Amino acid sequence: MSLTSIPGEVPAVSDETFTREVLRSDIPVLVDFWAEWCPHCRVVGQVVAEIAGERAGSLTVRSFNTDENPVTTLTYRVMSLPTLLLFRDGQPVRSIVGARSKARLLSELDAALAD
Repeated sequence: MSLTSIPGEVPAVSDETFTREVLRSDIPVLVDFWAEWCPHCRVVGQVVAEIAGERAGSLTVRSFNTDENPVTTLTYRVMSLPTLLLFRDGQPVRSIVGARSKARLLSELDAALAD
């Protein structure tokens, strides 16, 4: 199973690495659930890559190919793409489904992290 990343080179996680890289992280993790066949995923992936660079150190960002990793996709009931899940202390604290502008996405993330 490959660990291909979305455009922008956001590091990928898989079913095998999800617990270690996402659930055990000391800082919040934004996971971008995507698929090759999803055109909106590419747009969101570019925005997520920008956020990854801007928030490095305070937010970890990872990509997750749903076609290659069905177990975690089912575990978190990802039914639509793109889906972004924000994890804090190993728990999902916000689900964002569909495309968003960068400003709106940052606003939603900041609100979730302020809780």
